[in-house]
Amino acid sequence: MEFHDFNEITRRRYEYAQGIDTRDFDLLRSIFTEEITMDFYDYSGLPAITLSADAWVANVSELMNGLDATQHVMTNPIVDVCGDVASCRMYMKAEHFLQNAQGSADYTIGGYYIDQLIRSNESWLINSVTLKLFWQRGNRNIMSLARDKLPDPS
Repeated sequence: MEFHDFNEITRRRYEYAQGIDTRDFDLLRSIFTEEITMDFYDYSGLPAITLSADAWVANVSELMNGLDATQHVMTNPIVDVCGDVASCRMYMKAEHFLQNAQGSADYTIGGYYIDQLIRSNESWLINSVTLKLFWQRGNRNIMSLARDKLPDPS
Protein backbone atom coordinates (compact mmCIF):
# COMPACT_ATOMS: atom_id res chain seq x y z
CA MET A 1 0.00 0.00 0.00
CA GLU A 2 1.21 3.46 -0.90
CA PHE A 3 1.05 6.29 1.64
CA HIS A 4 -1.23 8.35 -0.63
CA ASP A 5 -3.75 5.46 -0.57
CA PHE A 6 -3.65 5.28 3.24
CA ASN A 7 -3.97 9.06 3.47
CA GLU A 8 -6.94 9.31 1.09
CA ILE A 9 -8.76 6.31 2.60
CA THR A 10 -8.50 7.64 6.16
CA ARG A 11 -9.38 11.11 4.90
CA ARG A 12 -12.77 9.79 3.70
CA ARG A 13 -13.62 8.76 7.30
CA TYR A 14 -12.47 12.13 8.65
CA GLU A 15 -14.54 13.90 5.98
CA TYR A 16 -17.52 11.80 7.08
CA ALA A 17 -17.12 13.19 10.61
CA GLN A 18 -16.51 16.75 9.44
CA GLY A 19 -19.45 16.67 7.01
CA ILE A 20 -21.84 15.61 9.76
CA ASP A 21 -20.48 17.87 12.50
CA THR A 22 -20.30 21.02 10.36
CA ARG A 23 -23.55 20.17 8.52
CA ASP A 24 -21.65 20.20 5.22
CA PHE A 25 -23.81 17.61 3.52
CA ASP A 26 -22.21 18.23 0.11
CA LEU A 27 -18.90 17.15 1.65
CA LEU A 28 -20.58 14.14 3.24
CA ARG A 29 -22.14 13.11 -0.07
CA SER A 30 -18.81 13.49 -1.91
CA ILE A 31 -17.16 10.61 -0.04
CA PHE A 32 -19.59 7.91 -1.26
CA THR A 33 -20.22 5.92 -4.42
CA GLU A 34 -23.67 6.35 -6.01
CA GLU A 35 -25.06 3.29 -4.19
CA ILE A 36 -23.99 2.38 -0.67
CA THR A 37 -24.66 -0.30 1.92
CA MET A 38 -25.14 0.95 5.48
CA ASP A 39 -25.10 -1.50 8.40
CA PHE A 40 -26.01 0.20 11.68
CA TYR A 41 -27.47 -2.94 13.25
CA ASP A 42 -25.57 -2.45 16.54
CA TYR A 43 -27.20 0.99 16.87
CA SER A 44 -30.66 0.47 15.40
CA GLY A 45 -31.31 -3.28 15.49
CA LEU A 46 -32.27 -3.04 11.80
CA PRO A 47 -30.55 -5.09 9.06
CA ALA A 48 -28.10 -3.54 6.62
CA ILE A 49 -29.66 -1.59 3.76
CA THR A 50 -28.45 -0.75 0.27
CA LEU A 51 -29.66 2.59 -1.06
CA SER A 52 -28.54 5.63 -3.01
CA ALA A 53 -25.99 7.81 -1.27
CA ASP A 54 -28.24 10.80 -1.98
CA ALA A 55 -31.11 9.21 -0.03
CA TRP A 56 -28.86 8.29 2.90
CA VAL A 57 -27.33 11.77 3.13
CA ALA A 58 -30.80 13.37 2.95
CA ASN A 59 -31.92 11.17 5.87
CA VAL A 60 -28.80 11.99 7.91
CA SER A 61 -29.17 15.71 7.22
CA GLU A 62 -32.72 15.68 8.59
CA LEU A 63 -31.59 14.03 11.82
CA MET A 64 -28.45 16.14 12.29
CA ASN A 65 -30.28 19.40 11.57
CA GLY A 66 -32.65 18.51 14.43
CA LEU A 67 -29.79 18.26 16.93
CA ASP A 68 -28.09 21.24 18.57
CA ALA A 69 -24.60 19.87 17.87
CA THR A 70 -22.57 16.72 17.27
CA GLN A 71 -18.92 15.79 17.47
CA HIS A 72 -17.48 12.67 15.87
CA VAL A 73 -13.92 11.74 16.82
CA MET A 74 -12.06 9.12 14.76
CA THR A 75 -8.80 7.38 15.67
CA ASN A 76 -6.62 4.27 15.28
CA PRO A 77 -7.12 3.58 11.55
CA ILE A 78 -6.27 0.14 10.21
CA VAL A 79 -6.27 0.12 6.39
CA ASP A 80 -5.92 -2.79 3.98
CA VAL A 81 -5.68 -2.34 0.21
CA CYS A 82 -5.97 -5.04 -2.44
CA GLY A 83 -5.85 -3.51 -5.92
CA ASP A 84 -8.80 -1.16 -6.31
CA VAL A 85 -10.60 -2.35 -3.16
CA ALA A 86 -9.82 -1.27 0.40
CA SER A 87 -11.11 -1.56 3.93
CA CYS A 88 -10.64 0.83 6.81
CA ARG A 89 -11.43 0.07 10.43
CA MET A 90 -11.39 3.13 12.67
CA TYR A 91 -12.38 3.70 16.27
CA MET A 92 -15.00 6.36 16.88
CA LYS A 93 -16.78 8.31 19.58
CA ALA A 94 -19.88 10.24 18.52
CA GLU A 95 -21.43 12.81 20.82
CA HIS A 96 -24.90 14.20 20.14
CA PHE A 97 -26.48 17.17 21.92
CA LEU A 98 -30.05 18.48 22.18
CA GLN A 99 -31.45 20.65 24.94
CA ASN A 100 -34.81 19.17 25.93
CA ALA A 101 -37.29 18.89 28.79
CA GLN A 102 -37.22 15.08 28.86
CA GLY A 103 -33.81 14.31 30.36
CA SER A 104 -30.13 14.73 29.73
CA ALA A 105 -29.06 16.86 26.76
CA ASP A 106 -26.43 14.40 25.53
CA TYR A 107 -26.11 10.94 24.02
CA THR A 108 -22.74 9.38 23.22
CA ILE A 109 -21.72 6.16 21.49
CA GLY A 110 -18.33 4.54 21.21
CA GLY A 111 -17.12 1.79 18.93
CA TYR A 112 -15.69 1.55 15.44
CA TYR A 113 -16.55 1.89 11.78
CA ILE A 114 -15.62 -0.62 9.11
CA ASP A 115 -15.63 1.05 5.70
CA GLN A 116 -15.29 -0.70 2.36
CA LEU A 117 -13.96 1.51 -0.41
CA ILE A 118 -13.33 1.30 -4.12
CA ARG A 119 -10.90 3.27 -6.24
CA SER A 120 -12.85 5.24 -8.82
CA ASN A 121 -11.06 7.55 -11.27
CA GLU A 122 -7.95 7.51 -9.06
CA SER A 123 -9.99 8.52 -5.99
CA TRP A 124 -11.15 6.33 -3.10
CA LEU A 125 -14.90 6.34 -2.33
CA ILE A 126 -16.82 4.54 0.42
CA ASN A 127 -19.39 2.01 -0.81
CA SER A 128 -20.17 0.28 2.50
CA VAL A 129 -20.20 1.31 6.17
CA THR A 130 -20.66 -0.91 9.21
CA LEU A 131 -20.95 0.59 12.70
CA LYS A 132 -20.01 -1.64 15.64
CA LEU A 133 -20.72 -0.36 19.15
CA PHE A 134 -18.74 -1.00 22.33
CA TRP A 135 -20.83 1.26 24.57
CA GLN A 136 -23.55 3.90 24.82
CA ARG A 137 -24.34 6.47 27.50
CA GLY A 138 -26.72 9.34 28.04
CA ASN A 139 -30.19 10.09 26.76
CA ARG A 140 -30.74 8.11 23.55
CA ASN A 141 -34.20 9.68 23.28
CA ILE A 142 -32.67 12.91 21.98
CA MET A 143 -32.22 11.17 18.63
CA SER A 144 -35.97 10.73 18.16
CA LEU A 145 -36.65 14.14 19.74
CA ALA A 146 -34.38 15.68 17.09
CA ARG A 147 -36.51 14.15 14.33
CA ASP A 148 -39.75 15.17 16.07
CA LYS A 149 -38.75 18.85 16.34
CA LEU A 150 -38.31 19.22 12.57
CA PRO A 151 -41.18 20.93 10.75
CA ASP A 152 -43.74 18.65 9.10
CA PRO A 153 -43.09 18.80 5.31
CA SER A 154 -46.83 18.47 4.48
